[in-house]
Amino acid sequence: MIVFDLRCAAAHVFEVWFGSSGAYEEQRSAGLICCPVCGDTDVSKAVMAPSVAAKGNQASAVPDPAAMKVAFAALQQAQAEALKSSEWVGMQFADKARAMHSGTAPSVPIHGQATRAEAEALIEEGVPVAPLLVPVVPPDARN
Repeated sequence: MIVFDLRCAAAHVFEVWFGSSGAYEEQRSAGLICCPVCGDTDVSKAVMAPSVAAKGNQASAVPDPAAMKVAFAALQQAQAEALKSSEWVGMQFADKARAMHSGTAPSVPIHGQATRAEAEALIEEGVPVAPLLVPVVPPDARN
């Protein structure tokens, strides 16, 4: 696959993927490529920035452990603050989130547990969910 930036006669620039340079030429000649903005079939290749690979002898960037520790602590604090005003619903999380999304239950901040399949189904249904980045101990499991 190859990607080209194309420009129509009205100066609209858009990106298109082709199987090869030859495929681009064939489709352009046949008038099969058109501008998605204005529908013009008079298109040509636009100037593109070259794709330059990174040098192979460069060391990969390793995150600073001290910076990671500070970032994790800040994340932990932010999550703890958010959870203070959120209700623990345990394994009923998926059902309650779905009910709030559909409007059959009042929309309130909740957190709980869901299986991977339940979380994926919620996302597919458009229910806004996000994983907790710092593990939460359920209230009934605390010492």
